[in-house]
Amino acid sequence: MNSRERVLACLNFKNPDRAPRDLWTVPYITLFQKEEYNALLKEYPLDIGATQSCPGVDDEAEYRYQKKGSYTDEWGCVWYVGEPGLIGEVKEPLIDEWSKLKSLKPPYEIIRDRDIFFINDTCQKSDKFMLSDVTARPFERLQFLRGTEEFYYDLAYGKSEVSKLLKIVHEFYLADIESWCQTDVNGIIFMDDWGANTSLLINPSQWHKIFKPLYRDYCDLIHSYGKYAFYHSDGNIEEIFGDFIDMGVDAINSQLYVMDIEGLAKKYKGKITLWGELDRQHIQPFGTTEDVKKGVKRIRDAFDDGTGGVIAHCTWGKGDPTENIKAVYEAWEK
Repeated sequence: MNSRERVLACLNFKNPDRAPRDLWTVPYITLFQKEEYNALLKEYPLDIGATQSCPGVDDEAEYRYQKKGSYTDEWGCVWYVGEPGLIGEVKEPLIDEWSKLKSLKPPYEIIRDRDIFFINDTCQKSDKFMLSDVTARPFERLQFLRGTEEFYYDLAYGKSEVSKLLKIVHEFYLADIESWCQTDVNGIIFMDDWGANTSLLINPSQWHKIFKPLYRDYCDLIHSYGKYAFYHSDGNIEEIFGDFIDMGVDAINSQLYVMDIEGLAKKYKGKITLWGELDRQHIQPFGTTEDVKKGVKRIRDAFDDGTGGVIAHCTWGKGDPTENIKAVYEAWEK
C-alpha cells in the first residue's frame, strides 16, 4: 500500500497493512530542532501530508513565531508570542466593544486568493493522504474576536450579538471549506478546543444547541464533495464524543489520556477513526521511552484490532525528548 491507500483503508476499516503515521509539531521544533525533526521523518516517513495554500507560508510562520513579540492575524486580532517557537495568544481582540461588530469584515480575500493550481499540483505529485489547512474553528474564533473572558460572559448572559457574530463567522467558514473541497485534497480539517482536563468548557446543552449544528453543516458539506472530515479538540470531550460520530466526523484528534480510554473503546471502537494521541502532558515530556511504549500499547490494546480506525499520531512539543517521540513510532511498528 502507498500512504494514501493506507489512510483510506484505515478510515474505512479495510485492514491497512499498518497504522498510518502522522506528526504535529509546535513551531519551536521546526524552527530550532530542524535537524532532529528531519532525521525522524527520514526514519519514519509520514502517511498524511498537508499542502500549504500558497508558497511562502513557512516563511511567514517563522517570522511570527521565532521571537517574542506580536503579530496581527488575518481577521485583525493581535496575538502576543511570549516565548520563541510557541504560537502565543490573543491579547487585543478585534471586537472589544459590540459597537465594532458592524465594521467586521471577514478575510474573504484568503479564499479568493487561494492558489488552487499550487494545491492541486502538490496533491498530484504526492502519494500521501493530503489534508487542507485548518478551516473552521468557530468557538475559538469568537474568543479571538471578543476576548475569551468577554465571550464566556456573552454566552452566559445570552447576548443577542453572539448569534449575529456567529452567523458571520459560520458563513465565512462554509465558504472556506467549500473552497478547499474544490481542490484535490483528500480531507478537510476543522477544530475547536472544547475541554479542560476534567470536563467541557461550557454547558453541554449550550454546545448541542449552538455549536453542534455548525459542525453538522461542515461535515455535510465535506461529504457532499466526497472528502473526509478530520476534527481536532483538546481537553476532556467525553460528554460529546458520540456527537462527533453522529455529525459524521471521520477522524478525531483528541487527548485520550484525559478521558477513560477503555470506556471510549467500549462505546465507539469501530465507529470513528482515532487520529491520536498519546499523553503529551506527562508521558511524552517526562516519561521514559518505556513509558512511551506502554502508553502506545494501552491505546492499541483498547482500539487496534488490525482492521483500521487508528492513526499513529503524536504532537511534538517543546521540551519533549526526541527519543520519546521516536519511541512513539517504534511502538506503533510492532
